[in-house]
Amino acid sequence: MRDAFARSVCPRLLATLLVCIAWVGPGADPAPGQPPGETTVLRAARILDGRGGVLEDRDLVVRDGRIAEIVPRGAGRGDRVHDLTALTVLPGYIDTHVHIGNHFDDDGKVHRPETDPSVAHMTLHGAENAYRTLLNGITTMQSLGSPLDVELKAWIERGVIPGPRLLSSLGAVREGTGTPDQIRAYVRDRAAAGADVIKVFASTSIRFGGVTNMSGEQLEAACGEARAQGLRSVVHLHRSDALRLVADAGCSQVEHGWMLEPDDVEVFVESGMYLGDQIDLLFRNYAERGDRYAGVGGYTMEGFANLQAARPGALELFHWAAATPGVRIVFSTDANAGSHGSNTDELVAYVEQGGQDPMDAVVSATSLAAESLRMEDRIGAIATGFEADIIALDGDPLTDPAALGRVVFVMRGGRVYKNDAPQASAR
Repeated sequence: MRDAFARSVCPRLLATLLVCIAWVGPGADPAPGQPPGETTVLRAARILDGRGGVLEDRDLVVRDGRIAEIVPRGAGRGDRVHDLTALTVLPGYIDTHVHIGNHFDDDGKVHRPETDPSVAHMTLHGAENAYRTLLNGITTMQSLGSPLDVELKAWIERGVIPGPRLLSSLGAVREGTGTPDQIRAYVRDRAAAGADVIKVFASTSIRFGGVTNMSGEQLEAACGEARAQGLRSVVHLHRSDALRLVADAGCSQVEHGWMLEPDDVEVFVESGMYLGDQIDLLFRNYAERGDRYAGVGGYTMEGFANLQAARPGALELFHWAAATPGVRIVFSTDANAGSHGSNTDELVAYVEQGGQDPMDAVVSATSLAAESLRMEDRIGAIATGFEADIIALDGDPLTDPAALGRVVFVMRGGRVYKNDAPQASAR
């Protein structure tokens, strides 16, 4: 299938990638991966290490796509030196919930499969979304729900398409997936297809009331089989009864939960499940672009009214969670058509609307998010041996939370994709 895909869409893909490369701007390199044998030095005055610490006056020496050394400022030697001393340097952000292929078609409406059901169509639009997301400072993303992520994931991994590292569920377990045995078989199928995580819908969309519609036996089958396959499970839910079923089933992460009660926060502490709550970007995107969704699939303006009515509950949950020690909030945008590349708006909202401590917000989008993906030994921190996924912000987010969204420098795997900072000098 991949060879046929390449033959049919390479000309369009090349055009898309050339546009992407043109967007990068001066001082950036077009292709994924650091050139072999090249050493790059990032000169920094202030570094947030992603684990809650601050480093002052350091050079990050990057070689073979990884952080090879962290040395005193001025001591690093390399083929290129990027002076980031006027900026705040930190690990690349990790968004644990996106829908990277979702997009608007040429008629302005959200994509309908009957318009063009091809993998090529979804992959090309996914490539554009991925590039926008990368330039926003997201160097790893987790896409939840679509089996059509498979080609985009492969092309990014091969270094053909520039974008964040992509993890995907390649589908989702739903009420209609079937009996516990049928659900276990489906999970095994997704694992064999290369899924990194299992997505589970324990309730309907909030647009349809967020009603719990899976049994404890079904959830145990989904999350239990995920564990048996060495995979994580991320569960969409809204109500207290679903939360307790999911905790009993040993699932890994909860998304949304906008109808939960204050006492439910303790379930996260006791179970160790991660929480991905959305409080801003998702709601604004649907409020501003609802007419572009309405009439497609299950999207209706009545449903969007239900969604907006849930926004206060989403914010309340976030406040409760942020104020409760032991609740592990991870950066999660649920980015959809219309919001790809604006992911960091949600992180700013975590602090400005949700009341989260700015350093906790940084950790939620870096080392804690990496931990939720079981990748804490590779990404999410500024540390020797880690992947050189590094960004820089215009300002100090610890005193100016809006700086979390002012990403002016992006490096992924040792390659620079965005550099609106002072230009590099040869050494």
